[in-house]
Amino acid sequence: MLLECVEQETGPAPAWTVLWLHGLGADGNDFAPIVPELVRRHWPALRFVFPHAPVRPVTINGGMRMRAWYDIVGMDFATRAEAEGVEESVRQVEALLAREAERGTPPSRILLAGFSQGGAIALAAGLRRREPLAGLVALSTYLPGGAAVAAQRHPNAVAQPVFFAHGDSDPVIPVQYGQASAQMLERVGFEVEWHRYPMAHQVCAQEIADLGDWLDRRLAA
Repeated sequence: MLLECVEQETGPAPAWTVLWLHGLGADGNDFAPIVPELVRRHWPALRFVFPHAPVRPVTINGGMRMRAWYDIVGMDFATRAEAEGVEESVRQVEALLAREAERGTPPSRILLAGFSQGGAIALAAGLRRREPLAGLVALSTYLPGGAAVAAQRHPNAVAQPVFFAHGDSDPVIPVQYGQASAQMLERVGFEVEWHRYPMAHQVCAQEIADLGDWLDRRLAA
């Protein structure tokens, strides 16, 4: 069963899709307001798809039930992401990508984006892609499983450019973990554009502008 989603289209008959995954405890409405700030007039029509993660207990939050792409079982970034939850969420993302293909948008015109936990799933899904997407967007996040997962990426996946951005005073996912993940991706062949901003665990105006520039190049290609 497909995840429920919030959708916005910037024009009729959108030829491109941006699938955007929210962070822990949020839902698909969280990043919907970013669309008018991000989109530029000369871009083709886009469909933004913001799915709601399933509700599950989160160990690090005392077992409280909330929307989460996977359980967080500890503070160690090498092992904190519960592997079964990551696998389940990657499958759910793949199902949404397949629906976009059925709606007429091929992988080459789909961008997969995510913030925090959502960004971790975007990276995990992107590394397995046999059919490369137009690009991956990783905001304030890290690669679950680290170097071992990066080394196991599908050979075709490295064709996907990556926009990676992080706040240098992020108390939730310290910037060194984001930067290390970006470097891991570069070492296995990805083209990574890394940005660092004077902010915490959030998104800032300059980041949106830089992401818009990066998307401009993807859409032109």
